[in-house]
Amino acid sequence: MSTPIGIPPALVTTALGAAFVLSWSSGFVGPAWALEQADAMTLLLWRSLPAAAVLAPFLVRHLARARREGRLASSGRHAVIGVLSQAGYVGSVYAALSLGVASGTTSLMDGVQPLVVAALAGPLLGVTVGARQWAALAVGALGVGLVVAADAAQGGDVPAAAYAVPLLGMASLVAATFVEQRTPAAIRPVERLAVHTAASAAVLAVVAVAAGAVVPPASPVFWVTVAWLAAVPTLAAYGLYWLLLERSGVTTVNALLFLVPPVTTLWAAVALDEPLTVLTAVGLVLALGATWVVARDSAEPLSPAAEPAGSRPRSRA
Repeated sequence: MSTPIGIPPALVTTALGAAFVLSWSSGFVGPAWALEQADAMTLLLWRSLPAAAVLAPFLVRHLARARREGRLASSGRHAVIGVLSQAGYVGSVYAALSLGVASGTTSLMDGVQPLVVAALAGPLLGVTVGARQWAALAVGALGVGLVVAADAAQGGDVPAAAYAVPLLGMASLVAATFVEQRTPAAIRPVERLAVHTAASAAVLAVVAVAAGAVVPPASPVFWVTVAWLAAVPTLAAYGLYWLLLERSGVTTVNALLFLVPPVTTLWAAVALDEPLTVLTAVGLVLALGATWVVARDSAEPLSPAAEPAGSRPRSRA
């Protein structure tokens, strides 16, 4: 991407970074309005279909090339990564929000994925895990616990089991991360995203049909939200992810990802009137500090992200 004449490159990068954080955070805040009109599965399906349709030409091009080069098996592994990192991960976000878990809480619980990856890297990948990383894992768990406690203390009818749902999504993202570590990277970023999105949409369509959750409501609020979720948290956020990765490197992108939980919490407090307490703030600081320590000490392939768990330069919500 060329830099417009007269605009400092650092300013362009800063603007792109701000857009990335806001678009990524919107994936946690945006679903709230549509979930008042339809269940999580219906919203998830109709969010995925437009994105898959937009990326379809890239999918076709990739499959044609993979067939010529005999790499369809690798494409299949990327499809598995897509199902885990999109259907599994994003599905857990929507399910948690539909059960009443706060957007900021859901974002933070999903955002400490690199802590879990670091803890599992030793037994699964043979990567050395130091004492400081184990200490960070404990501190991060404490931070998440404080945020969950603050959320639960606000009352309401959120069942205790609902707080386990984001953890299931994080586990799905962790699984995608480790599958990615064993998958050849010979696939272009936009085509990788096309494979992920198409595979996820296909699985979601099957599940939605089985659950009788295909028919969407006629509510304009639902369709406006679907358009937003497909365009901003999916296409724009992931597009900015790849652009910033090429422009500034994985360290900058990881630093931006640390801003997602606090931005989500503040955004939800303003837009959704979700409470922001001192306990929430303390938990955020502990969890994000621990995540930063792990990301700094870890090898590059174990860096944090959300859906781009299928990307080679990382690894993500």
